[in-house]
Amino acid sequence: MSVAETRAARGDKFNAVLAAIVARLPFGLAKVVPPSLLGFAVINGFTFGVDLLLLSLLHGVLDLALPLSITVAYAAAFALSFVLNRAFNFRSHAPAGKQFAVYVVVVVINYLVWILGVGSGLAALGLDYRIARLVAGACEAVYMYAAMRWVVFRS
Repeated sequence: MSVAETRAARGDKFNAVLAAIVARLPFGLAKVVPPSLLGFAVINGFTFGVDLLLLSLLHGVLDLALPLSITVAYAAAFALSFVLNRAFNFRSHAPAGKQFAVYVVVVVINYLVWILGVGSGLAALGLDYRIARLVAGACEAVYMYAAMRWVVFRS
């Protein structure tokens, strides 16, 4: 089996598991929640954990400046998110270069508005930087799913 076929099989399995889980959601949610939303939540929950871990290490342990720590952790997590969402969740076969260029614009807007704006703003108002990042993360999740589904990886 080729590398491409192995990746496709993994993507098929990932999507089958998501579809099976969504089909069992209660309260009629199965009719309104697409499997890609669950996939986005799983992948981005993982990459958000990577983001928080890196942020805690860079700022909390290495004592780097908060804006630099946020930026480095954010960039690493979002690069990982692009790769995982492209391969497993949205299973795009479009040219990666063009998608990545669009993704960079989406991420820059996200970074300026939600991460630096809300995250740093709440921290500047006295909220612990980790809690501020969680609040900003909730806002960015809605924005990023919509942007990835309907802009970056649109069919």
